Amino acid sequence: MQLRELVDAVTGDEPPMGRTVDDIVAAGRRAERRRRTRFATVGAAGLVAVAVAGAVAVPTLSAKRAAGDTSALSGAPRPGVSPWPDASPFTFTFTGYDAGTLHVQDPIVVSTAYQIAPVYSDRHTSNDKPVSADEAEAPGATGEQNNPPAGAKPTLWAYLTVYRPGAFDPAGIKDGRSVTVAGRRAVRATLPFGLDPRNPVHPGNKLFAWEYAHNAWAAVTSISRDAATPSFEDLGRLVAGLKPAGPTPAPLPFTVGYVPKGYVPLQIGTHAMPGLSGIATARAGDYGGATYTRPPLRTSGLTAPFDSVEGGIRDGFHIFVTPSTSSNQSPEPGATKCYPGAARGGGFCNIWSADGTVVVQVSSEGVGGRLPQAELLRIAEGITVADDVRDEATWTPALDALAP
Repeated sequence: MQLRELVDAVTGDEPPMGRTVDDIVAAGRRAERRRRTRFATVGAAGLVAVAVAGAVAVPTLSAKRAAGDTSALSGAPRPGVSPWPDASPFTFTFTGYDAGTLHVQDPIVVSTAYQIAPVYSDRHTSNDKPVSADEAEAPGATGEQNNPPAGAKPTLWAYLTVYRPGAFDPAGIKDGRSVTVAGRRAVRATLPFGLDPRNPVHPGNKLFAWEYAHNAWAAVTSISRDAATPSFEDLGRLVAGLKPAGPTPAPLPFTVGYVPKGYVPLQIGTHAMPGLSGIATARAGDYGGATYTRPPLRTSGLTAPFDSVEGGIRDGFHIFVTPSTSSNQSPEPGATKCYPGAARGGGFCNIWSADGTVVVQVSSEGVGGRLPQAELLRIAEGITVADDVRDEATWTPALDALAP
């Protein structure tokens, strides 16, 4: 499933948005058990078949941890604001903040080109936390979309992407309108329905981007059921609150022991899956993940996260470390099992912990699917899970964790 198909489901008339993304993908089908949200369900149903695409380059990894480098980006910082650090990839350089009715969370996804944080709203309901089928169908629980109960909040899926210097191209925003907000260059645009450029624009789909430092841009994407809110003025209030913090190396609850030749890490999720799937399931209780691709992809000219761009990754794989309740396969304590993919060359392998509560999955679904199953299994068997996946103190900085 491509991202635009997910957004079509989120913003369309069917099914009701009181459900999780899995329920949307399943067209409102009642769940037999508690399910985790996912961008797509693949055949026998792996954890996820994320539609990851785009263009960004991956630097060479070293075993050195990202240090607290405070060298400033070119260009003077705002008065009273510390300069932004020139940090290593897979490093967080800002934290959550409030801006009126909008609330930026701490970033949970980080790549070679950007960091992403969920954005919540006092006036909206965000569907990034799984619920049971009964909870989803309870009248007024989260607001039925086709016939919402009186006073129900409209749904919102919003996220802030903070790009590294040179990664974002504001000129590439179709029909973007240049503005100035809080003394910063900015661009705003209304996005097409389903984020599909072949569709007409949808008033509830907005992009607002601004230059937070010289040649470095941040962008908030807002997919709202209410065409009027958040408004561009609401989104513009995020400008003043974005400030540098850290840098802090992103931790992962696993280390990698084997990676096939030529594959390099592209993006990770901390307490989340990698990429926009991690943002869509931000409160699902997942532990972490990573996406690798071959060859390295460029880190410039982006107008959206990799997942939003068609035809980018031709060959890659995902690593997911999650509670077994996030899997569509029943737990098999201590077992290792591989499954064929929905597409030729795809597939995934699961390894459950001895008690069956944690599952490691390596999947080539949705990212080219060129690795044979034997290679997916070898990657999975080389992964070492942290002593306590629930305790971040036992995790490993991403730059160390991702390099065999």
